Amino acid sequence: MIKIVSDSSTLYSIKEGQANNIDIAPLTVSIDNKTYREYEDINTEEFIDIINEGHVPKSSQPSIGHVLDLYSKYPEDEIINISMADGLSGTYNSACMAKSMDNNPERIDVINSKTLCGPHRYLVDLAVKLVEVGYTRNQIVNEIMKFIETSTSFLIPYDFDFLVRGGRVSSIVGKIGSAIKLVPVMTLSEDSKSLEKFTTKRTYKKAVKKICETFIEKNIDSNYKIYISHACKEDLANEAKEIILEDIKDADIEINLLSPAFTTQGGPGCVAIQVIKKHDSLK
Repeated sequence: MIKIVSDSSTLYSIKEGQANNIDIAPLTVSIDNKTYREYEDINTEEFIDIINEGHVPKSSQPSIGHVLDLYSKYPEDEIINISMADGLSGTYNSACMAKSMDNNPERIDVINSKTLCGPHRYLVDLAVKLVEVGYTRNQIVNEIMKFIETSTSFLIPYDFDFLVRGGRVSSIVGKIGSAIKLVPVMTLSEDSKSLEKFTTKRTYKKAVKKICETFIEKNIDSNYKIYISHACKEDLANEAKEIILEDIKDADIEINLLSPAFTTQGGPGCVAIQVIKKHDSLK
């Protein structure tokens, strides 16, 4: 049999992953001198409450030992581990290290999804579906690799503070942006290894509109899945959905709550807008 393994960048908890035939290795977050497995030891709402008390969070990849344990659960099976983007986390490297330590590493494929959150979830769901319909391991890997290249991601931080803390903008730029109330938009770099500045706009609506312009340039339509993920700002997520539907009438949009680990990237209130092309088996 073929087993699908991933991490909580998919926005799946261990239990939710199991319900979808996926084994999940949770990322961890550290805050106020304590470390938590996201979804298992702390949820996003609790995490944001601690941040709002003035504490600065950090995130980290699943331990190599935990990933190795997941591989060891299935000693006789083939395994495909679809990891969040290499460079944004050490998660891909942990998955590869665990593979090298397995008793039979040749049975394991580790895929760098070059994405995270919504499109990452789509890719692991696709892998599960392809297992169900009888694809071989090599066929599944080939299909996943093709669809990785159709993903695009944007992040709208709630303010500049977390961008400054993460070193993505200078403190001077952050102060100026905050003072004149600009809305920053970040995107995944071309190599998918980091977040970089995409644009800044005067309002949230104009920021989302600019993202829509990019989607239209890329011919995004109902053949694509659009994910809007938020850090406890459902009103902003719904506003983004309505703005997108104004420009892409038949858009297929799903809204999710971001996990604690990704709240550390954009801060409480951030919104991620992402897209990936649909596979025929999941249409």
